[in-house]
Amino acid sequence: MTKYEVMFIVKATLDDATLAKTTSNIQKLLTDNNATVIEFKDMGRKKLAYPINKEVSGFYYLITTEASKDVIREFDRKLRINENVLRHLILKKESE
Repeated sequence: MTKYEVMFIVKATLDDATLAKTTSNIQKLLTDNNATVIEFKDMGRKKLAYPINKEVSGFYYLITTEASKDVIREFDRKLRINENVLRHLILKKESE
């Protein structure tokens, strides 16, 4: 399995319950497909560099995970579909 870092931005206009549900569902997408979540970091609310879909701020999250390429491909597809996620980026980590 390969290590990946996933950063995603969630809409800041969501209520607390929807925000918690969205982030737990994103983690569940990984764990349900036999990926290991090594670290989940809430980086807080930040102002965006430019508006995205009329949103000017968002909640930033960083996940470090170990997963196969197929799991990451499906995870990427589902994040693109999720309407609460403004942007996401998946990076493959170098071997240490």
